[in-house]
Amino acid sequence: MTDDVNVGFSETARHEGTTDQPMEFELLDLRWELLPNVFAPFHSPSTASYSRWLPYPRGGSLLEIGCGAGVTAVHAALNGCAAVTATDISQAAVDNAARNAARHGVADRVRAVRSDMFAALDPEDRFDVIFWNSPAIEAPEDFSYTRDIEWSILDRGYVSHRSFLHDGPRHLTENGRLFLGFNSRGNDELIADLAEEEGLRIEKLASTSHDFDDRTVEFRLLEFIRKN
Repeated sequence: MTDDVNVGFSETARHEGTTDQPMEFELLDLRWELLPNVFAPFHSPSTASYSRWLPYPRGGSLLEIGCGAGVTAVHAALNGCAAVTATDISQAAVDNAARNAARHGVADRVRAVRSDMFAALDPEDRFDVIFWNSPAIEAPEDFSYTRDIEWSILDRGYVSHRSFLHDGPRHLTENGRLFLGFNSRGNDELIADLAEEEGLRIEKLASTSHDFDDRTVEFRLLEFIRKN
């Protein structure tokens, strides 16, 4: 087991231990609800940073994979998106996103759906922007998920990253854009290889660093662009 996977287990415990009851927190100058066993977006700068950096298509559509509490999805609707689909493999996260959409008056524009990556979407669904704040830590191929929160932090064999880069472009509109929130605990070399396999080039649009107990981690907003 690698050091990063052990860190992933520690992060899982930290997020699980945030609360065993619904709680509230502040982010992006708004108050949000957090349900038990949902990724807590205040433990790192990732959610707030990506939410600020994303180029929201005014009057357009956005798909967020792995929506968690729904902060980015709701922020997108509040910043001009006419239709937002927020998916998560965890039912608790789907419920959480729906509650925060209602809390901030955008339930008519935010649809929360339980889905493993793109599985629950219609094959014909297309979006102007697709975004995923991914679980960057690569878990071994024999890793078994035992708690929903682990899906937010660990990706077994990078299966979900493969799905994102393979299926994501197929759900974009003609001029749609594909974004990944990724951090330096992840496997940069493998991400580059997967992008190359799909004929995509990577552009880093923004980044920020945060000091954790074991190291400084860089959080990056990456865009994957089809090669000509």
